Amino acid sequence: MSVRAYVLIQTEVGKAASVASRVAEIPGVVLAEDVTGPYDVIVQAEAESVDDLGKMVVSRVQLIEGITRTLTCPVVHL
Repeated sequence: MSVRAYVLIQTEVGKAASVASRVAEIPGVVLAEDVTGPYDVIVQAEAESVDDLGKMVVSRVQLIEGITRTLTCPVVHL
């Protein structure tokens, strides 16, 4: 069973579109869209485990130039 999450991203001013494009290229990213509001990009991602999801965010997503903060929200089924 895979783990799904939404990753909310804040970027530097004017960087949302380029960040969304670069994040979309990462394996495991299902969707990356630039949005308005307190976050600039919202990403839907999937991984085999919570650990793999964390590794994706820390070692791939957060290293993209222009990102200032991320918030990862794992999907739960209540």
